[in-house]
Amino acid sequence: MSDFQIGLIALGVVILLGVLAYNWWQDRSVRKRMQAQFPQTEEDPLLGGLPPVVGRKEPGLPDDVAGERHEGTHTRRDVAAEPDEVDAVCEAVIDIVFAQPVQSGDLAEAAKALIPADVRPLRYFSELPDGAHCAGLPAGQACASLQIAVLLANRSGPMTDIEWSQLWTAAQALAEKFDGAVEGPEQDDVVAQAAALDATCAGLDAQVGLAVQLPSPLPAARVRDTVIEAGFARVGAHMAWVAESGAARFTLMFDGSPAPAFLADRVGRIDLLLDLPNSPADAQAFSRMASVGRDLAQRLDAVLVDDQGRPVSEASDATIDKQLAAMYAQLTQAGFAPGSERTARLFS
Repeated sequence: MSDFQIGLIALGVVILLGVLAYNWWQDRSVRKRMQAQFPQTEEDPLLGGLPPVVGRKEPGLPDDVAGERHEGTHTRRDVAAEPDEVDAVCEAVIDIVFAQPVQSGDLAEAAKALIPADVRPLRYFSELPDGAHCAGLPAGQACASLQIAVLLANRSGPMTDIEWSQLWTAAQALAEKFDGAVEGPEQDDVVAQAAALDATCAGLDAQVGLAVQLPSPLPAARVRDTVIEAGFARVGAHMAWVAESGAARFTLMFDGSPAPAFLADRVGRIDLLLDLPNSPADAQAFSRMASVGRDLAQRLDAVLVDDQGRPVSEASDATIDKQLAAMYAQLTQAGFAPGSERTARLFS
C-alpha cells in the first residue's frame, strides 16, 4: 500500500471521528436541555392517572421460600404527590420548539387528537415565552416549547422501537400543526436504555401473596363487613391495610378481584397482596400481613395459605421479614424508594 493510500485512509478516519464527535456534542446539548428540571404547577390538562397495572410476576413468597413466581396481575396504591420533573433515567423526552408561542389550550386539544390514547405513560412539560418551565400546560398561557416525557419501562415491559416510532410520528405531526421543530434522542438509544431499565427493575420487583381460604363460599356482604371490622379501608379502587402515613401496606381482593368491584354474591377466598415497590418500607412487612391474615382466618373459620395452597407457619414470619427488608434496601439503593411516585411509575 502506497503512502498516498495510507494518507487517504488516515484522512478518512479523522473525518469520521470528527463527525462522531460532532454528533455526540449535538446529542449531549439536546439531552441537557430536555433533562432540565421543571417545577410543579397545579394546572395540568394533559396529565391523567397512571394506566391500569399489569404485573411482571404473580404474587408469591420469595423464591427461596415458596418457589418461582409467574406472570400475573397486581394492584397498586395511591401515592403521595412528589415534585414533577423530567426523569432522565426513566423517561425519554421529545422536545418541540415552536416558531411562535402557542396557546396551551390549543396544544392540549391537538395533543389529545394526535397522540394515540394507548401510548405508554406520558408526562408533559412546557416552557413559557419568558423562559419559565412548568409541568403540564398551564391554562391560559402561551407556550414556547413542549416536552413530551415517555416512560421507558414498566411492568408491561420496555418501550419498543415500534412504540417509539409511533410516538415520534405523532410528535412530528403536532410540531407541523404549529410550525415547530422536533428534537429528541435516537431510536436505538431509547430502545437500549429502555431494555436496560427494564432489566434493572425486573431484578428488583417482588410481590408477596397470601390467601384466606374459606371452608365454603360465604355471602359477600358478610365478608365485606368482616374485613372492615378487621381494619381494612377503601384506598382508591381497592381495600387496603393503611399505614400511619396513609399509604397502603398491602391490598385485599375477593377471589382475585378488587374487593370494591366484586359483584358475585358469595366469596370463596380472600387474597392479600404485598407489592414491595409500591408499599412503604417496613421491617415487619410479611409478619404484619400474615398476622392480619390469621385474624381474618379466625374470624371466618378459615385457613391462611401461601400461593401454593400450603398453610403459613408463624415460625417463618421473621425469616421472610428479613428477606423482604433486604429487597426494600435494594430498591432504595437503586434509587427507587419504595412507595414513592417515581417507583410507582416504573412498577405499574
